[in-house]
Amino acid sequence: MTTRIACLGDSLTRAQFSVDYLELIEQRHPAGDMQPVRFGANGDFAYNLLQRLDAVVANPPDVITVLIGTNDARASLAGYPVEQAMKRKNLPARPSAGWFQQCLGTVVARLRAETDATIGLLSLPVLGQRLDGAAAQASQAYSRMIAEIAATHRVTCLPLHERQTEELRQADPPPIPYREVTPAAALGVLARRAVLRHSLDTISQRRGLLLTTDHIHQNSRGAAHIAEVIDAGLLTRTA
Repeated sequence: MTTRIACLGDSLTRAQFSVDYLELIEQRHPAGDMQPVRFGANGDFAYNLLQRLDAVVANPPDVITVLIGTNDARASLAGYPVEQAMKRKNLPARPSAGWFQQCLGTVVARLRAETDATIGLLSLPVLGQRLDGAAAQASQAYSRMIAEIAATHRVTCLPLHERQTEELRQADPPPIPYREVTPAAALGVLARRAVLRHSLDTISQRRGLLLTTDHIHQNSRGAAHIAEVIDAGLLTRTA
């Protein structure tokens, strides 16, 4: 019997700039056993995800994963173009930790009320690769909020941030300073792939990054962590 998995999130789930963890989930199981369905939108905040739930609950899956909050965490950093993001994503309020918690809590409450799916919230991938940097600490703080929301609503918290933190500590990669990704830089990645035929892993390697292509979007190693924690935390129960 095929397990249908709805994967909710932002650009990490949309997988235009990241290695596709949905494909990796399928590859970890016999053909036909898992059917991931993509509900990812580039640049989404938790508020945006909340507005998109009708499509998920209209055809309830067996399993739901939620990977959201990276953009909310980025918006807390100095230098992030908050006003531009608010306009681009039609946000009715300035992003904040409190608003993130409110929106994500409402997402989970609705999914629990309107589906019978097994639900897992992923903590965030590490922003940057300097664990003592402001970006990594922001992703850690928002990951703690996600864990609290999961506990409150009695759904599974999948420890992606913890897994990636452990990887970075063991590998001790170069302490490259975090840089925000601009729309032009994101398009540049697409151009390198289309014109120069560079893989995301090649781009990542040339920049000296262990888990990401640009401190945010995941290379094969980072995406594998996402697939692994989803598989271990949710799918072994339903297989």
